[in-house]
Amino acid sequence: MISLVIADRCTGCQVCVRVCPTNVFDAVRGGPPVIARQQDCQTCFLCELYCQPDALYVDPDCETPATVSAEEVERSGQRGSYRRDSGWDEWAGDPRYANEHWRMDQIFARARALS
Repeated sequence: MISLVIADRCTGCQVCVRVCPTNVFDAVRGGPPVIARQQDCQTCFLCELYCQPDALYVDPDCETPATVSAEEVERSGQRGSYRRDSGWDEWAGDPRYANEHWRMDQIFARARALS
């Protein structure tokens, strides 16, 4: 579920606000959006896909909100990884990342275990 807006990377474009299918964010004029309804996040990763400056972190756990800092996300190498692994935008022509957007093993494994 959406866990973090990295304010110093955010351009204030509000694209994440517009693409979110469950209206999780509130727009803030002249600043980064606010995660206003985190519990409504469907962990669809659309906000992270459309965030060109990689200012969002969506944790793959769709049931429990994660508490994570920008520094932790940066150190882990996860910032922007979903966009890259999906072959999105600037990664579209890179054959190393073609068809890698289904790398959500944790979520699928968890769903299989529950069924």
